[in-house]
Amino acid sequence: MDIRPFGPDDREDLLAWTGLTDAIRAADAPWAMPDSLAQADARFRHGWDGEPESPYLLRVDGTVVAWGSIATSEYDNHDLAFLTLGVHPDHRRRGHGTALLDVLHAEARRRGRTLLMTEAWESVAGDGFAARHGFERRLAAINRRQLLADIDRADLAKRYDDALTHAADYALERWPTPTPEDRLDDLAAMASSINDAPTDDLDYEDEVFTPVRMRAYEVGWAARGFRQYRLVARHLPSGELAGQTCVGVLAADPAWGQQDDTTVTRPHRGHRLGLLLKIGMLRWLAEAEPGLARIDTWNAESNDHMIGVNEVLGYRVMGREWAYQRSLD
Repeated sequence: MDIRPFGPDDREDLLAWTGLTDAIRAADAPWAMPDSLAQADARFRHGWDGEPESPYLLRVDGTVVAWGSIATSEYDNHDLAFLTLGVHPDHRRRGHGTALLDVLHAEARRRGRTLLMTEAWESVAGDGFAARHGFERRLAAINRRQLLADIDRADLAKRYDDALTHAADYALERWPTPTPEDRLDDLAAMASSINDAPTDDLDYEDEVFTPVRMRAYEVGWAARGFRQYRLVARHLPSGELAGQTCVGVLAADPAWGQQDDTTVTRPHRGHRLGLLLKIGMLRWLAEAEPGLARIDTWNAESNDHMIGVNEVLGYRVMGREWAYQRSLD
C-alpha cells in the first residue's frame, strides 16, 4: 500500500483520480455529474473559493484504489478540517479508507485543527465506517434535480405574477460576471445571508465573505468550466441588494446545470423574493441556455422554506448525504 499526495500539475495522477471517482460515482450516485480532467485540475488548483483541498492517492501494487483529501480555511472555522474519502467499489472493506483516514488525521493535527468533518451518501456501509471511526451524524442534505422539460411554464408564470404583488418595491437584475471590482463589497455582504441556512447539529461557525473570497469563487467556477448566471433582487427605495440566486451551466456539456446559493437578506424576507428569483432565473436560462436539461441543487433536509420553493418548481429527490463530525482526539 502506497499513499502519496498529488496536485493539479500531476497529469497522470489527475487521470487516475478521474477514473477512480467515475467508478465511485457509478456505484454510489449514478445520477451525478461525472468529473472531467479539466474539472479535476480546477478543483485542486482553485478550490471552491481560492482554498483548494490537498488530495492523496492510495495505490496497491501500482493500481489506484482509493483517494482522500483534507481542506481547511483561513476565512473562518479555524478549528475545522474537512475530510473527503473514496474507495473503488471493487476494493472496499480492505482497510484502505482507514489507512487514508490516518494520514488525514495526521495532517489535520499538523495544521492545528481540532474538529473533523466528512460526508457520505446515505448507506449502511457509510454509516458503519463513520461510526467505527467515532464520527456522528450531524446534518442530512438532500440532492434534488429539476428536469426542465417537465416544468409547467404556464403554472410558473401564474405563480410569478402572484409573487410580484408581494414585491412591488423590488426589481430583479441580471448581475454581470465577473463582478465589477466596485460591486464586490455589496455582493459579499449579500452572500453572507447564507449563514441563516440550517446547519442542524453541526459545530460550524458562520462563514466570512469578503470581496477577495467572492472573486476567488467566481474564478473557481469559471476554471471548472461553468458559465455563471447570477440574478439579484434590489430594494428600489433603498437601493440595497435584497437577495440572489446563482446557477452554473457546464460549457462542455450545457445540458448540465448546478444551482448554487439562493438567499434573501433578513430585512427583505416575506416578499416571496426566493420564488421570484428562481423563476426569473429559469426565464433567463431559457433564453441563454436552450440546451439546458437539468439543474441540481442541495438543501439541508430541515430547510423547509427552500424545499417548499423547490418542490413548487418541480425538483425531485435524487439522494441523501450525511455530514458527520468528531473531535480529532
